[in-house]
Amino acid sequence: MRRLVCLLISMACSGLAAAQGHRPDFDPSTLKGPASGTQNEVLVLGSPHLSQLPSSFDAATLQLLNDRLAGWRPQAIAIEALSGAQCDFLRRHPHRYKDTVDSYCWDLAPAQAATGLDVAAATAQAEQLLAAWPADPSPSQRRRLAALFLAGGERASALVQWLRLPEADRRAGDGLDAALAGQLQALERRRDERTLVAARLAARLGHERVYPMDDHTADSVSTDQKAYGEALWKAWSNPATEKRKRLDQALDERLGTSDGVLAMYRAVNAPDRGRLVFDSDFGAALNEPSPQRFGREYVGYWETRNLRMAANIRDVLGARPGIRMLVIVGASHKVYLDAYLHQMHDVRLVDAATVLR
Repeated sequence: MRRLVCLLISMACSGLAAAQGHRPDFDPSTLKGPASGTQNEVLVLGSPHLSQLPSSFDAATLQLLNDRLAGWRPQAIAIEALSGAQCDFLRRHPHRYKDTVDSYCWDLAPAQAATGLDVAAATAQAEQLLAAWPADPSPSQRRRLAALFLAGGERASALVQWLRLPEADRRAGDGLDAALAGQLQALERRRDERTLVAARLAARLGHERVYPMDDHTADSVSTDQKAYGEALWKAWSNPATEKRKRLDQALDERLGTSDGVLAMYRAVNAPDRGRLVFDSDFGAALNEPSPQRFGREYVGYWETRNLRMAANIRDVLGARPGIRMLVIVGASHKVYLDAYLHQMHDVRLVDAATVLR
């Protein structure tokens, strides 16, 4: 009997191991380095999309948050935005990416008409300027670089240059025509974490640009969009989603003050938030039962997007080893980027709670 019990236990354990799959012995996260020198420090800040907050939200209440982030003194800031180069690629494949371009890429025609440059040429000239950038650039140089960033599809970086100008010099000239100057004036007021937090913080800290790190090359059109949408909405109708709604509503009610905004950022970056998001969204989709496996299609897109975002962040760190980088991203991405970046040998993650307290 004892032998039979042992055999059954062994079979059960073997079955469990098989279900879990092979676990590799090599874990990059345990091999941190370098042995001497400075690791990269990365703070991934999950953010609500400010454009989706109640209309009563006042950008002035971001002051306390921005002060906390400035106090950490990041040396580079990455944002959830598509690079001009990726949008240029997406435009070349409209059969797959037309909706993505319409949703996430700017119309570059005004900037390209003003400068006479396409994305590749404008990007090359911007990089050449930055490679020989003086310690104290003139307003004319900043306006020229802003125009190049706009033509290259890097609006947030153009705004950094605009904000670094004295107000009297925020005007047309040096490649910025009246229409482009108007775009930058509108961006100053745009309710968006990339402009109200990232670009302003970059200008405040003396940075010359921000780094777009989003990726939408995994986007595709489902074979049955209607059924796809219905399957996901059904999966998302669950107790975890209702809990998220209640928590978000309570946070929204406190947005009238800087303390309330800081409390919102603390909450969406709290350790327990990631599991709630998973249970509400991606975990629910993973187990969505449609014959077409729509939920798994969605999760595959989501994981691929986050992996490519992490790779874009790692690419910047590879060119500037030993820096502190702030990554500002939609709150649902945070735990995925934390998990993926933690695997990198010379990346040390910084707890958002220590910066936001």
